[in-house]
Amino acid sequence: MTGAKILVVDDETDIRTLIDEILSDEGYRVTTAGNATEARNLVSTEQPDLILLDIWMPDTDGITLLKEWSAAADPGCAVVMMSGHGTVETAVEATRHGATDFIEKPVSIAKLLLTVENALLNASKLENPMRLPPLAGPVGKSNQINAVRRSLEQLATLASPVLIAGEPGSGREAGARYLHALSTRCNLPFVCLGGDDLAADRLSHLLLGSGADDSVQPGFIAQAEGGVLFLRELESFSADAQRILATVIEHGDYLPSGRSDRQRTNIRFLASVTPQVCADPAGAGIRGDLIEQLAISTIRIPALRDYPEDVPELLRIFVEQFVDANQLSFRRFGVAAQNRLRHYPWPGNVRELRALVRRLLIASGGGEEITLDELESALPPVSEHEVSLLKLDMLSLPLREAREQFEKAYLTQQLVMCDGKVSQLAKRVGMERTHLYRKLRALGINFRR
Repeated sequence: MTGAKILVVDDETDIRTLIDEILSDEGYRVTTAGNATEARNLVSTEQPDLILLDIWMPDTDGITLLKEWSAAADPGCAVVMMSGHGTVETAVEATRHGATDFIEKPVSIAKLLLTVENALLNASKLENPMRLPPLAGPVGKSNQINAVRRSLEQLATLASPVLIAGEPGSGREAGARYLHALSTRCNLPFVCLGGDDLAADRLSHLLLGSGADDSVQPGFIAQAEGGVLFLRELESFSADAQRILATVIEHGDYLPSGRSDRQRTNIRFLASVTPQVCADPAGAGIRGDLIEQLAISTIRIPALRDYPEDVPELLRIFVEQFVDANQLSFRRFGVAAQNRLRHYPWPGNVRELRALVRRLLIASGGGEEITLDELESALPPVSEHEVSLLKLDMLSLPLREAREQFEKAYLTQQLVMCDGKVSQLAKRVGMERTHLYRKLRALGINFRR
């Protein structure tokens, strides 16, 4: 986006001149300010497309100026913070108040140009860049999450049904909403429907609507017209509800109770199921024709334990959300606490992580850092396998016996986290499968149970 107007705010003349020269050579229109007062005046007279804002300035620091602008919904453009003494805490604080990125000085030319380009590109996609978008869809940088995100983005351009498979709490509904937000139907309804929303004695009325020809009470299908009807946990729907839905999807119309004419419908159907249901629909009581209609495309949302490298980023995002939404004191997770959560099995997936962050922030044990001890007190009791792994007294044993006990406890717990699947275990621990089978047998681990 060369030609964009960029305001550089920094009290150091050499820094302003250097950045001005670099960006001007790239075709950007650059204006500079030496302090907050000059920056306010320039923003009020000419609207920039991007502001590079130094944090440490003599009259008003950059964070304070950013808060001022954010509260007033100004300056209406992206802001990138700069600092020669940057810390993680400062970067998080800046992000909380609307900064789109953070770079450290001395600034590398490549880093500066990439940051500016990304900030301008992202700002062009947001109606108000000073207001960060809420968490939507898969969050993370792991290969698994990147693959899910790409699949959702590709399917967003289509109108066909999609089946979203994943464990409870893994983010299946968030994935459905993300897909909807990227589609051409984004300004039309997104109706979330679960089997427990449909009373058996009013099933037809609730789904199809009811009333005389001149006065109809719309059902869930009419409410979703033009948009998306998301069938949350398909296995929770009764046989009668599944029959009605399968008929509507097949024929593209329905007859409300009391009406004499059938209603055409234009709805995109999305549905969520667990991996077990996806593997054996009939065993879960799902109609064959309904699952075939919905599974034209299938997306699998991974369990959180399958991409633990993204746990620190999820922690940061949820902390920022709860601090902003509930006016809670900002606290960060210490390195030891983050490491513990990276190795936690997360049976409740992302939903469990979010609830844990909320509990810890509300409890607010004091201090800016959430410590490992504080975290342990908030986690549920560990399983028998975890106790054996965490509390083995290795130092009292000979090396060979200590190594054997650790390997047995480690592989047993990892096998539990992989639902007993040795193929997944091999990938998780980085061992060749044949060698892993021999190791499990040698340690007396019953992997067939």
